[in-house]
Amino acid sequence: MNRRDFLKTAGAVSAGLALPGSRRLFAEGVRTGDWRTFEVTTRVEILKPSGPTRVWLPAALVRETPYQRTLSNEFKAEGGQARMVENKADGLAIVAASFPENATPALTLTSRVATRDYSVDLSGRPKGKAPKADSAELKHFLQPTKFVPTDGIVQTTAAAATKGAKTDVEKARAIYAWIVDNTFRNPKTRGCGVGDIRFMLESKDLGGKCADLNALYVGLARSSGLPARDVYGIRLAKSELGYKSLGANSETVTKSQHCRAEVYLSGYGWVPVDPADVQKVVLEEPPGNLPLSDEMVTKARARLLGSWEMNWMAFNFAQDVALPGSDGPPVPFFMYPQAETAEGRLDSLDPDSFKYEITSKESAQG
Repeated sequence: MNRRDFLKTAGAVSAGLALPGSRRLFAEGVRTGDWRTFEVTTRVEILKPSGPTRVWLPAALVRETPYQRTLSNEFKAEGGQARMVENKADGLAIVAASFPENATPALTLTSRVATRDYSVDLSGRPKGKAPKADSAELKHFLQPTKFVPTDGIVQTTAAAATKGAKTDVEKARAIYAWIVDNTFRNPKTRGCGVGDIRFMLESKDLGGKCADLNALYVGLARSSGLPARDVYGIRLAKSELGYKSLGANSETVTKSQHCRAEVYLSGYGWVPVDPADVQKVVLEEPPGNLPLSDEMVTKARARLLGSWEMNWMAFNFAQDVALPGSDGPPVPFFMYPQAETAEGRLDSLDPDSFKYEITSKESAQG
């Protein structure tokens, strides 16, 4: 990420937003549910500090979308200093904290968001007008990144997957079908994966988790001329659609990170998509290892191109993220807390050196 694109602010960012009650605020053919409000708190402690310490947390999305509005991001660095660094193009807000050598580093971030279920009907021609496209935004989400290139084997795979598809909707459907039919969820993948799609295709190892499988969708879509983006976030509550595998099981959501994807289709706008969760249903929905023909899988497959259940909060769309003030390399995406001491970048998935807890509480609507 180009640091010159950052807008820097200090302290808490808070925006009071009116939450419209209408279910049809956008184009005809777009369906939205009732707003739900969540308070999400992340607390990080560095158990083995060494010299000065830096901590970075992803805050709630700083761009308004049909499915999420961020009401506030408030943070406190005990014994240190913190600021918020934003990149509006990627909806990215980073809480960056620094602590002196003798401090006991602890950082708390509380985000309040309103979310609602969102669905775009792709079964026929667009009805009414879709939100006006921003040409700079669409160009931005056609660009390759380090782990999501659009040339070489990615381009040839995209061409094969979309062979015979004439419209943007047909291409989006063909890529979705290719991902669902050819990939699998690998429970041994650490965290949510890395999203190195060239390696996946060249090695013919099409297993992984959400950051791998949905990044593959994004790369194939961009190679086909469709603007697309990963949306990094976290599950906040149980699924109300009968899927035990697609929700958080308690108010403690520390390990519930999940990335989704969006593809831009002319006439429809940004359309939600999540082939990775189809594979999660296959692997994890009781009794487990379901065939693609299973009713639970076919229902999820039909729903997850064009629809999101918003028991989930978005952080950002960013890839190749340079952490402000970091001595280390950019991270492929920013969905987990990150930290550095004098000994270097800590492993955010290692509880022995990097302790954090994330909790989610739902409050009254609006």
